[in-house]
Amino acid sequence: MEKELLEDYRFGRQQLIEIWGHACAVAITKAFPLPSLPRKQPTVLVVCGPAQNGAIGLVCARHLRIFDYEPTIFYPKRSPDPLYRDFTTQCEKMDIPFLAFPLPSLPRKQPTVLVVCGPAQNGAIGLVCARHLRIFDYEPTIFYPKRSPDPLYRDFTTQFFALSGWDAEAGGSGGISPDVLVSLSAPKECARRFLGRQHFVAGRFLPYDVQKKFELNPPEYPGTECVVALRAPQQ
Repeated sequence: MEKELLEDYRFGRQQLIEIWGHACAVAITKAFPLPSLPRKQPTVLVVCGPAQNGAIGLVCARHLRIFDYEPTIFYPKRSPDPLYRDFTTQCEKMDIPFLAFPLPSLPRKQPTVLVVCGPAQNGAIGLVCARHLRIFDYEPTIFYPKRSPDPLYRDFTTQFFALSGWDAEAGGSGGISPDVLVSLSAPKECARRFLGRQHFVAGRFLPYDVQKKFELNPPEYPGTECVVALRAPQQ
């Protein structure tokens, strides 16, 4: 679907990332309204990886700042992509703080670090990183949504016994169990297993022909909303 948007409908990468990042920020404002956060420190931690989802996180943080939240960004591996560097600069110019590594605010007795892994080589590096963090007495949590079929990467997975995350298609019953899920464009198969409090979808921008071709059957978006909450799953 994304390939078709870029090639046939002439969406730009920056345009799509901006749409998705803004939608994520709007969903956060609905799930966690500003008055419900602690008044002294209404902070949202945005964890960004080096690829496209990380860039979406940067845009999300910028919009949260516009919405009067106080986002803090953890971006341990910055992308060399010029577009992503621009998003980083925009956040820095808006005085959004970036956490350094190691995290200075972690509890000394049981420091916790979230390691986000992709399906390719950078993901395998993340798995090895998490294993060494455990050796260094950290308590890493791994988010590995699309596991690689590469036997070598499976070996790294086996070596680490505290994996967290979902398979993009099959989903998973263990690992990270989020309170809120935001599906960009349309939900993946794994969303069927989501049992959290709220599930938002952000696909209003999709051209009608794309919605029809991929049989999305999108929900109705009220008013001018760019995200909509889906019906809660049956418990």
